Amino acid sequence: MDFKELGLHATLMEGIESLGFEEPTPIQEQAIPVILKGKDLIASAQTGTGKTAAFLLPIIQTITSQKSDDYIKALIVVPTRELAIQIDQMMEGISYFTPVSSIAVYGGNDGSLFTREKEALSRGADIVISTPGRLKVHLNMDYVKIEKLKYLVLDEADRMLDMGFYEDIIKIISYLPEKRQNLLFSATMPPKIRDLARKTLFKPTEINIATSKPAEKIKQEAFVVYEKQKIQLAKYILKEKKYKSVLVFCSTKSNVKALCSELKRGHFDVEEFHSDLEQKTRQKVLATFKNKSLQILVATDIMSRGIDIEDIDMVVNFDVPHDGEDYIHRIGRTARAEAEGEAVTLISEKEQNKFQRIERLLGKPVSKAHVPKFIGETPAYEPKNFHRNRNRRNYRKKFRKKH
Repeated sequence: MDFKELGLHATLMEGIESLGFEEPTPIQEQAIPVILKGKDLIASAQTGTGKTAAFLLPIIQTITSQKSDDYIKALIVVPTRELAIQIDQMMEGISYFTPVSSIAVYGGNDGSLFTREKEALSRGADIVISTPGRLKVHLNMDYVKIEKLKYLVLDEADRMLDMGFYEDIIKIISYLPEKRQNLLFSATMPPKIRDLARKTLFKPTEINIATSKPAEKIKQEAFVVYEKQKIQLAKYILKEKKYKSVLVFCSTKSNVKALCSELKRGHFDVEEFHSDLEQKTRQKVLATFKNKSLQILVATDIMSRGIDIEDIDMVVNFDVPHDGEDYIHRIGRTARAEAEGEAVTLISEKEQNKFQRIERLLGKPVSKAHVPKFIGETPAYEPKNFHRNRNRRNYRKKFRKKH
């Protein structure tokens, strides 16, 4: 199948061809006809499957073919500023030959940015891509022209709920007209997503694109160490590998800051990326990493989903991800577009059980690499024994207190 078979408008096809899209991905092939028929949709699809175009194309198609008025037609709610900007950039490319307008709305301390957002929302931009918190602020001020909204898209819904946006989403929905088309995209479908879908969607069509396995071209390995040995080992790995583009993931902002500080002291070409940074700084850092002016980026999981950066040579999990899906999202930043890549994970003694669960999802163990002797003595990889030994230690402490 090619895009012409989907019956898209000629001006939209010009945008598709200008971006170099040749044929729809599986999620686009399945989702676009459903959306064009006006049905609600719940889709399980991960980053890299083409899901952004899967909802943008039919929405632009419908808006293009209908009479224009000064109201917001589509609202796309996303978890992060970076994803909002990225979707807006794709929107600009796809809709270039159409009259459809869009704006990205996200938090920040820039007063002039807020004013521009207010003007666009009160005039009625066709498509609004926004983070939940910022959108709620605008909606509370009662000038957002949302009365004739036709589409609500919740993108990366599982990530939004993980970030604590459930109440904000419900509040946003309370402002919207009841008669609308709802599209929910999520990498995973835990019970909380099902609950949100029941409250938001009406008799939805369900699509599942199974991609819960890393690309075969990713070389995966892990180092089993004590927590205090991680920074020293990370320095060694980054020095020895000598890759041009490396993305390092930490589970907390404090770990990002500590590791980045140590690497800078070691004269590595590195910057940090997390939500404490001002938006202008984040955009500048991201741009330098994208254009290969920056070698190493140390980030929280804000970078693991929805951010499209090509040619990343290696991903380092300084901390073991929360679950298998997060692991796949993180290491999926490398080996894209048929390229090869490497993923390295540092496993502390307290993270062994977590990593074992990831291995179960992968269906095979990840190779455990040799830790250099200068790092010192390291723990054995015995996740079940660690859990058992921890329980024994807790029992002994209780026993001593009693006796």
